[in-house]
Amino acid sequence: MDPIDFNMGFFSLKGKNAVVTGGNSGLGQAFSVALAKGGANVMAASIMDDDGETRQWVKECGVAYKYIYGDITAEGECKRIVDECVNTWGSIDILVNCAGICINVEDVTKFTRKEWDQMVSVNLTAAFEMTHEACKHMIEQKSGKVVNIASLYSFLGGQWSPAYAATKHGIVGLTKSMCDELAQFNIQVNAIAPGYFATQLTEKTRSDEKMNAKILSHIPANRWGWTADLMGACVFLSSDASNYVNGTVLTVDGGYLMR
Repeated sequence: MDPIDFNMGFFSLKGKNAVVTGGNSGLGQAFSVALAKGGANVMAASIMDDDGETRQWVKECGVAYKYIYGDITAEGECKRIVDECVNTWGSIDILVNCAGICINVEDVTKFTRKEWDQMVSVNLTAAFEMTHEACKHMIEQKSGKVVNIASLYSFLGGQWSPAYAATKHGIVGLTKSMCDELAQFNIQVNAIAPGYFATQLTEKTRSDEKMNAKILSHIPANRWGWTADLMGACVFLSSDASNYVNGTVLTVDGGYLMR
């Protein structure tokens, strides 16, 4: 039997270098701060302006932070972002594919091909390309962690949002496929499936009394998630504590799927 040699250092990310797409707002911001609290240097890639808040919170953790503007749907941008991390800090050890959009909620008969293509490009294709570029380096160094951001709609039908549901189902498939191939190089590919979280994007739903009550009635925890609720899952899947965890989808939903 293996000797019991577990210590809290397994959760440390000290000396690791991470890229988080969509990493300076919403859930991505929480992932950036979580990795920084774990000790990792963080590069946040986004098409949004760098508001400085993420920079401040990350730097308060005593690690390096860099914001890089990048449209991950544009040709060559994923490679540029990954190369920037490697050139700046010497390696890419953690990739969190968080960037995603849900640009319309509409009946399937009214949902357009343009909307479909936009969402597939950001939510699924870009996650593949970012992982494709990052893993070239991870294979050489024989270590790496990829954390994809799935959704409850990786498991549910996703009424009125066929593209969002399809891309999040696709993220789970991508996670399982890549884990199967990359495990031999000591690269773990896993996913986090957040439930309903209180962010700027959900403010309209939360302010609708009827919709808010309907959602809460389905959550055993009886509250919306806070972004801090996602931090532990991200640190775990990015650290040595998860070295034998591969291809899993960790739901962080207050028990929503159980009801």
